[in-house]
Amino acid sequence: MTTLLYIEDDIEIGNLVRADLEDRGYDVLWLKSGEKAVSMAREAHLAILDVMLPGLDGFTVGQRLKKELPELPILMLSARTSIDDKLQGLEFADDYLTKPFHPDELAARVEVLLRRNGQALPRLEHIVLHHLNVYMDEQRIIDTSANEEIVLTGKQFHIFNYLLRHLGQIKTKEQIYESVWGEPYMEGDKTLMVHIRHLREKLEQDPAEPQIIETIRGVGYRVKA
Repeated sequence: MTTLLYIEDDIEIGNLVRADLEDRGYDVLWLKSGEKAVSMAREAHLAILDVMLPGLDGFTVGQRLKKELPELPILMLSARTSIDDKLQGLEFADDYLTKPFHPDELAARVEVLLRRNGQALPRLEHIVLHHLNVYMDEQRIIDTSANEEIVLTGKQFHIFNYLLRHLGQIKTKEQIYESVWGEPYMEGDKTLMVHIRHLREKLEQDPAEPQIIETIRGVGYRVKA
């Protein structure tokens, strides 16, 4: 799997960007400061680095990354738009994207840098689960037992997509909620549970005895591999 190191201290932005990149098939290592950036970057194929960070600023972190890992592509993110800031960033970074940005633009720039460095891009898969054929790239789900397409709402597909991206892994309610909604999970919130129930009504042959979305009591959910 293609791994991205993402360094961003803004929780709201970080949750949204990480969720979007994971939906596109990337494994995202998210740090909220630059102190451990160099050691974590050794596991990554590309670094996405915000300029405004607590402690070490993004320019300092980027320079350290480039010194220690000269082959690692670096994409700078910043609300700073002055030409001096861009030129300072591009002394070591491979690209510079100003905030606010559209997720599609960020993803496109990531793909360009990975291709330029000979890295394989994540492939969106066709997954077979019991009676379901799931075409991830087309966002289509076919019930082979009835030969019908199952239509999900945007949130339902986002939840299912997140679980599929972590096939066989147990994900907590907090992890799922924060990835899908991009905001902190409040203990006792029933929103995710309701969406899971509606998902099962559409996906499971017997929602009362689910074979696809498994509940891990007291923890969360997983899609069985």
